[in-house]
Amino acid sequence: MEMRTRALQTLQLHTPEAKCAAVHALWAAQAHWTFGTAQNKPGPLPGRPELPRLIAPGTVPKRTPYTPQGRAALLHAICHIEFNAINLALDAVWRFDGMPETFYRDWMRVAEEEAQHFEMLHRELQTLGHSYGDFDAHDGLWEMCEKTADDITARMALVPRTLEARGLDATPLIQARLRKVGTPDALRICDCLDVILREEIGHVDIGNRWYRWLCLQQGLEPVAHYKALVQRHKAPRLRPPFNTEARQAAGFSADEIAYLTGDGLD
Repeated sequence: MEMRTRALQTLQLHTPEAKCAAVHALWAAQAHWTFGTAQNKPGPLPGRPELPRLIAPGTVPKRTPYTPQGRAALLHAICHIEFNAINLALDAVWRFDGMPETFYRDWMRVAEEEAQHFEMLHRELQTLGHSYGDFDAHDGLWEMCEKTADDITARMALVPRTLEARGLDATPLIQARLRKVGTPDALRICDCLDVILREEIGHVDIGNRWYRWLCLQQGLEPVAHYKALVQRHKAPRLRPPFNTEARQAAGFSADEIAYLTGDGLD
């Protein structure tokens, strides 16, 4: 089974249910994987449902956890992040030729875990009387994916270890607000976020390891090159508070954490 072609076909699927099922099937078949070049290069990516409606990030309404509707909107936003994360991992698998087999295995594992995250959160969303697509969302994660489509080093720098790593910082803050609410549904969402935070540390670590590997292959200094990539691709400014413990567990070096907590992205 040519797994990179299958990853591309899975990326093109539109419904979350079909995409998650295809991810699980591909992951379960890993004993039969081969690693060639993905065939049948695609048209527009990724495949996704007609809803949610995608709007500009600045126009997405604020999501409060202090009302049932607000918690549903918050949970939907996290579902949307996880759905995008499935697509981001699959895109890394099919798009970038010439990498070691472990690169493709790593990102396929990420796709599998992100699919599990989406399904877990979506079940909770349905208990609140909603489904994925019921609230507007934005497309910031995929936009950075498109910006870095021709540069694997930029992709590793600016998607897993920048945009996705923001989740390491944001998750404990969200959990604190949900615990303050204290309702059974709020506490169940906290439990889901515990699982996601633990596994996202591993995903960000994969991004860190492959970013450093690519820098080593190209004779690049990782911190200096990261600064250049941030400016080149207009990556979002990262702001405190930072979850230093989680970032250390995810493989950020002391120099990288000092850069974040000191000069920021200037």
